[in-house]
Amino acid sequence: MADYLATVEWRSGGGFREGRYSRAHSLRFDGGAIVPGSASPHVVPPPMSDPAGVDPEEALVASASACHMLWFLHLARDSGLDVAAYRDEARGTMGKDERGRMAMTRIVLRPEIAFAGDPPAAAELERLHHEAHERCFIANSLRTEIVVE
Repeated sequence: MADYLATVEWRSGGGFREGRYSRAHSLRFDGGAIVPGSASPHVVPPPMSDPAGVDPEEALVASASACHMLWFLHLARDSGLDVAAYRDEARGTMGKDERGRMAMTRIVLRPEIAFAGDPPAAAELERLHHEAHERCFIANSLRTEIVVE
């Protein structure tokens, strides 16, 4: 069992009572990284949001993608493969869930993998992705559909 720490910090720049306040904030992680955060500009229009900040929805999609990648790399190495590069343009879709609430309803992972040697057969690649998905802590924590294309 492990605990993970993230500190979310926001300070008012004025306009709070009128609803005209910035949603920009900082995300601080236990390893020392500090990332600018904000509400999504799809939810709160600029200038009250900061499009350059990472919004919670993007962070969720990135977490699912990174978790899958890390498991894939581990399993590929255990299988004797030599992975040279991994890139994923993951996409999350917001919509109403079965309870009628707004939720991340689907996450699509589109990994592109380059191998330093011979690439595995399609069936082996599919097996590695399936097992990575089964082992991913984030995927196991979410109700949303996660698809690997």
